[in-house]
Formats: sequence, C-alpha cells, structure tokens
Amino acid sequence: MGFQFKYDEAAAQTKIQQLLHAINEAISNGDLKEGDFLPSVNQLSKQSGLSRDTIFKAYTILKQRSVISSTPTKGYFVNSVSFKVMMLLDDFSAFKEQLYSSFRSNLPDNYVVDLLFHHYNADVFKQLIQNSLGRYSMYVVMNINHGRIEDVVRKIDPNKLLIMDMGKPDRDDISYITQDFEDGPVACLNGVLEQLRSYEQFNLVYPSTTPHPTQFVDAFSRFCESNNLKYSVISKLSDRAVQKRQAYLSIKEEDLVYIVKSCKTQNLKLGSDVGLIAYNDSPLKELVGDGITVISADFAEMGAKAARFVESKEKVFEILSPKLILRGSL
Repeated sequence: MGFQFKYDEAAAQTKIQQLLHAINEAISNGDLKEGDFLPSVNQLSKQSGLSRDTIFKAYTILKQRSVISSTPTKGYFVNSVSFKVMMLLDDFSAFKEQLYSSFRSNLPDNYVVDLLFHHYNADVFKQLIQNSLGRYSMYVVMNINHGRIEDVVRKIDPNKLLIMDMGKPDRDDISYITQDFEDGPVACLNGVLEQLRSYEQFNLVYPSTTPHPTQFVDAFSRFCESNNLKYSVISKLSDRAVQKRQAYLSIKEEDLVYIVKSCKTQNLKLGSDVGLIAYNDSPLKELVGDGITVISADFAEMGAKAARFVESKEKVFEILSPKLILRGSL
C-alpha cells in the first residue's frame, strides 16, 4: 500500500506538522526504509485531501533536514535512515555531562541527538517542547517540576517519551527513570551516622531558589530528629561564617565552593574541624582536599538506561536510589 496519511482536524498540530510527524513516524517504525519512495505531491494530495502547497512545504522541510531526497525523474525517497532524538536537560553541569556522554556512547551511530536546556524557565521549556513536536523519533525530557508533568509534555506520544531525573508521571503510559529524593538519601546518611555524631550540628544548605525537591528537606529533618541530631536548614549560607565542629550538606555547587573557601580562610580542616557532604558527584569532587563525600545518583548508569529505552522503545519505570561515596571531607 505504501505510505498513507490521514489529516486529523481535532489535533492541535497544523497540517504540515501532522504530515511531518507521520513521515518521521513511518521511518522510525520501519514502515518506510532507506530508498523507499514517498507518494508524489499530486498522489498524496488526492489521497489525503491536503493541498499541493502544504505537501510540497512538508517535503521541502524534510529535504532541508536531510530526511528525504528527490530526483527530477523519480520523485521523493527516504535517505539513509537515521533516528533523531531530542534530549532536553535542565542545565549544564559536570554530572549532566556524564549523563549525556553515557547516553550518546550507548546509542548506535545512526541516532542523531539534539541536546537542549530549559534552565528551569517555564516559557523556554514550553516553547522547546512545542517546537519539537513531530520532529523527533524519541524524546528524553528532564522535567521542570518534581510534583507534576507539564501539560505540554503530554502532547508528546507517550510511547516515544522518557521522563528523566525528577517527577513520577501520574499515568502508567509514560516511561520514567527518576531519582529517589527521600528514602535513598536517608539510607546514605544512615551509612555515615557515626561520623555525623562527632559534630555538634548538622546543617542542610538549601537555597530557596534550588529546584531540588522539598521532599528532601522533610526527609533530612526526619533523619536528624529520629537520630537526635541537632540540625538546621540554611537558605542563605553567605550570611554567616562556616562554624567549627559542624557538618554541612550542600545541594548547590556555589555553596560547596563557599564552604571550602570559608574553611580555608579560617584555617579549618575539612573532615575534622568541619564535615562536608555534597549532593551529586563530579570528577573535581574527588580532587578537592582529601575528596568531598557525596550523595549521588549514578548519572552514567542513568544515561545508559535512557539510551536502552530510546533504542529498544521498551517501557521503563524505574526510580534510582543514590549512593554514598565516602571521602576525606567527613
């Protein structure tokens, strides 16, 4: 029968977007293979009811993206098959670089990955998703909110979508590989409870601007209270000096740098005078002083699992627990 297309008047996408999506979908599913011919503009116009101009514009866009080619005598045909993947991350950091490198290295060469960032800007997030609809074979999206999945994300075919890092979808048709921000970190802290008892107070540095889920603050408080540890939650560390005989758990890199600098200025030694745990590992944290103790998800593992989903298209529902890496700072 060849390629068939039917325009859906109820869909939110334009006619061109629907046609682009249908052709990309046919290539992704293997219904259209390398060298297969598409219907001519006249044939598809007669079969679908779309205007010749709409079809010509869609074919032109696909040619510009190197998805199809054309010859004057034979018409439009599929180029060497490649799969385009959109990976939308929250921001750039050392551990996100680990995730992306693992993701890319675990995909075959015929997968093309467009890497984008939303920087927790809701308007940017919405626009990037909206502009991506129908352009990609698969979507890997680092969610902007821990508590819910944004409405614009639900416009993506759930069979092609993977939610990463934050937020568990409330429907069982959307795949996810996310972090455990409650029980997992508490298990890590239990692993260094004796070290923490050697300090007079345990402080969580949790800026009001951090996207880190608030559930983590509740879990931290419960951990301290159940183990009779004196504790505090600090929203702005730069207002105070780092205190001797206290331990700190830092979420953001800027606060980690501040703590290290403050210790150096006061001639306080990390690991004895001051305890320090950072969230999320990076190669640099192995090298600072005698190493920074971290609670961290394995981002290389997360990237490899995401690549497996993209290639196999098999549903995945997984919450990854973080691991504790004990170094000299505690």
